[in-house]
Amino acid sequence: MKDLRKTIHIKVPREKVYNAITNPLTIELWSGYEARMEDKPGSEFSLFDGDISGRIQTLYPPSLLEQVWDFEGQEEDSVVRLELFDESGKTRVELIHTNIPDDAFENIETGWKEYYLGALKTYLEM
Repeated sequence: MKDLRKTIHIKVPREKVYNAITNPLTIELWSGYEARMEDKPGSEFSLFDGDISGRIQTLYPPSLLEQVWDFEGQEEDSVVRLELFDESGKTRVELIHTNIPDDAFENIETGWKEYYLGALKTYLEM
């Protein structure tokens, strides 16, 4: 199991970033794929046409989204924590993704960089 940490800065207020990572319609705009998400802990979610799924663990608008991602056959929870910090009208996004299976790590790391955080930043800064 491996852990991943990344930090990016996005030139919009954190409320916009929070909306973009929790509203399924907005997720579909920046990801280009179908998304299902509710704004309540314990609810199931699905991103990228079901390639990523799990449940919402914690929501603290507009500062925190915590999810548990499903990996087949994995006993320990793989937890994603996206914490948003206001920095003078801009947002610092800190990602911590724990318990990533070794055989999935490279794909997950690329996915975060290019398809999730990269696409989110590009969409919000247009």
